[in-house]
Amino acid sequence: MRPLAVVPTYNEISNIRRLIPAILDLPGSPCILVVDDSSPDGTGDAVREFEHTGRVHLLTRPQKRGLGQAYVAGFRWALEHGYDPIIQMDADFSHDPGKVPELTAAFADHDFALGSRYCSGVNVVNWPLSRLLLSYFANVYTRLITGLPVTDATGGFKAFRREALAKLDLDGIRSDGYSFQIEVTYKLAKAGCSVVEVPIIFVDRHAGTSKMTRSIVWEAVWMVWRLKFPWLSR
Repeated sequence: MRPLAVVPTYNEISNIRRLIPAILDLPGSPCILVVDDSSPDGTGDAVREFEHTGRVHLLTRPQKRGLGQAYVAGFRWALEHGYDPIIQMDADFSHDPGKVPELTAAFADHDFALGSRYCSGVNVVNWPLSRLLLSYFANVYTRLITGLPVTDATGGFKAFRREALAKLDLDGIRSDGYSFQIEVTYKLAKAGCSVVEVPIIFVDRHAGTSKMTRSIVWEAVWMVWRLKFPWLSR
């Protein structure tokens, strides 16, 4: 097994220099693929400082094209290079690197694992009440419409068996943000992949700027209907 963590970045230099060593120190010797959208703050150069380890890789995209497509590019690279399992996580420490072994251990009986903020109560730190309520009820809304058997469909901390991720039509994914997370979980579930939720504590970013926008929220609102009724996208 060659585990790989896929980490999209845009202007995350202050975080990536701390995150890479934290992942490299994990048991199982995971590798890291940073998918950087040509960050003007030098994030890509910071990643190159670790390439000598042989376990850190940089995939640079020419411009900022969104979180969803960054993950698609990273997943495609991971599959082409034979990694298994494949982990997706944020660069800002809102996803605790120390939980990665727990996510991958969940593969004993399942095809992919989802780090969940809501499967054991509400475990979010440093969010204003308005954002917490938006996230929580967005997940209730998603579950009611799609029937997904998870409490945190918008969560972005996941680990996949290679065989499961290979079932995704990566060329057919166009969504970003919350909606990307929903789309991937929904399509894997429809493909017959089983999911397990692993409780996590989500701590809002330590440094940098949040990528949340109103357009990302509305994209997610409509995405669940397009997933449930594919003819709406035609």
